[in-house]
Amino acid sequence: MTKSKTAALNQLHKLAKQAARRSYSPYSKFRVGAALLLTNGEIVTGTNVENASYGLTICAERSALVCAVAQFGPKIRIAAAAVANLNDSSSPPCGACRQVLAEFALPNARVTFSAANGVRTMTFSELLPAGFELKAK
Repeated sequence: MTKSKTAALNQLHKLAKQAARRSYSPYSKFRVGAALLLTNGEIVTGTNVENASYGLTICAERSALVCAVAQFGPKIRIAAAAVANLNDSSSPPCGACRQVLAEFALPNARVTFSAANGVRTMTFSELLPAGFELKAK
């Protein structure tokens, strides 16, 4: 990976951490933020929003994606993504987020996330190698 791509991912990770500060997580106290770099150059962030009915909680990645579609429309594509938390824990995107992001992420989009040994980076196709795929019309 080039220095400029590494710097861009580091900046994206920093923005994800900033978004985590706005988390609504009174139940788990697990504060997560996500930042998406779109192919149009825009960056959109999101944070997790918990609910007393845990199943209705929305993850930071899906929160950012919904904001991106709301702001820029359904033709957006994700060039890179970052996920960070304020709990010093590993936090790759969960399975549901991986599948939802798959609708919009380029296969070679870099995804960076907090890991046990610092920050880990993978391509989206590595993160979700056999995702469900149906061509939208």
